[in-house]
Amino acid sequence: MKAAPLRRPLRRRRSAPVTASRLALGGAAVVAALTVAACSTGSPSGAADPAAGGKADAKGGGRTIQVVAAENFWGSIASQLGGSHVHVTSIIDNPDADPHDYEPTAADARSVAGAQYTIVNGIGYDAWADKLLSATPGSGRTDLKVGDLVGIKPGGNPHRWYSPSDVHAVIDRISADYKKIDPADAADFDRLKTAFETQTLAPYDHAVAGIKATYAGTPIGASESIVSPLAEGLGLKMLTPAGFLNAISEGSDPTAHDKALIDRQITGRQIKVYVYNSQNATPDVQQQVKAAKAAGIPVATVTETLTPAGASFQDWQVRQLQGIQQALAKAAGK
Repeated sequence: MKAAPLRRPLRRRRSAPVTASRLALGGAAVVAALTVAACSTGSPSGAADPAAGGKADAKGGGRTIQVVAAENFWGSIASQLGGSHVHVTSIIDNPDADPHDYEPTAADARSVAGAQYTIVNGIGYDAWADKLLSATPGSGRTDLKVGDLVGIKPGGNPHRWYSPSDVHAVIDRISADYKKIDPADAADFDRLKTAFETQTLAPYDHAVAGIKATYAGTPIGASESIVSPLAEGLGLKMLTPAGFLNAISEGSDPTAHDKALIDRQITGRQIKVYVYNSQNATPDVQQQVKAAKAAGIPVATVTETLTPAGASFQDWQVRQLQGIQQALAKAAGK
């Protein structure tokens, strides 16, 4: 899979709380966006129209629910669970955008102001989205924060879209929330959820179950903590020290001790597969990838957001799972 352009790793602070420096960098942009939104009567292309919140859906007895997702991996799921009964705007929808350093625009503020339902990841991953929600409170709006739903507190691993069990928990909650917001179309939401889980998402669930059944316990290495929830869901044994995984995820320098340990794991072939985020290939990660290949250790890639642009959640995830399965098969000879 072709890697997306390298982002700015030293600016990334994934699971840390918002700091004064972050506020100083992004605060002015957020305030400007909210001010423009408050004064504007128009709606940007592709954004939710505040006036459309109560619009009747000609195909059903309910209304079109205006949904805003902070990131497109959750937005893709929300759109498929809602069908024609929802209009979903994903704020982060470009593979080159960094969700951690994103600065909201006036269009984003207008979308949030007109939303009946919002989905943010939480756990310190998208603090800018929390600011948007608090600055544009909606009357009767329902807000879903994934971290709260799955019980992960700030400081924990925020990459919950890589946890198969958490993905299913989010699916259950979104569908239930849709039915509460638009009870007239509850039967349609039930039908859409059943079809999504039993048909659309079946290749994803099958890939997860197949890897777990065949390769559970296989030791792997990884570039950062984005891989950890997936490794847990697949039953794989993560050998890379947590300190290194978190350092790369947060854009800080890993310790010499951790790097030396990983070098020994690679040269001693203690890990069978190495998985890295191709959107955050720092020099340390690039060196490890090179070393793994030189040692004959298969390498697989993942990305943080949907790739290519416009891909569905399930197609994106299945493609990555197939890459991991192929690497594991090569390493294990089966």
